[in-house]
Amino acid sequence: MATSKSKKEEILKDLDQKFSDFKSVVFVNYSGVGVGDLQSIRKELREAGMDLKVAKKTLLDLVLKKHNIPVDTQSLEGQIAVAFGYKDEVMAAKIIYKFTKKIEKLKILAGILDKEFIGQDIVMALAQIPSYKELLAKMVGSMQAPIAGFVNVMQGNIRGLVQVLNAISKK
Repeated sequence: MATSKSKKEEILKDLDQKFSDFKSVVFVNYSGVGVGDLQSIRKELREAGMDLKVAKKTLLDLVLKKHNIPVDTQSLEGQIAVAFGYKDEVMAAKIIYKFTKKIEKLKILAGILDKEFIGQDIVMALAQIPSYKELLAKMVGSMQAPIAGFVNVMQGNIRGLVQVLNAISKK
């Protein structure tokens, strides 16, 4: 019994640390998902500087209460895994969303953003927002289009002038 209690205390300590440092959290129902698939999700999250933690709802409730985050995990269905995003508010949602497309049994349930509970619909919307780099590329492309058009107009005038001078010189 003592090992079980010490194991729970270790999990609580780990969760407490993770809930102290996060920018966003995604709650996932992983019921029926294979171990290999979970390892793939963990690996990709880890490579992006994030974590996936599996914990009992009662332990999650204790940590969430300690951090004054109003989430009732008992209302979330199935076995819960928690994806923690530390640097980026949307990347955890994006990675989990990508895996929900491959793994039918993996379901996004809800999340936390700015220490506020957000529903499944908001997490899904966040997951589909273009990345920071994609948005920058679109902005640069939008800024470049008028300049490219101006250059074409100026080149057209110069080409026209050259053709007129060429025609005059042949006479």
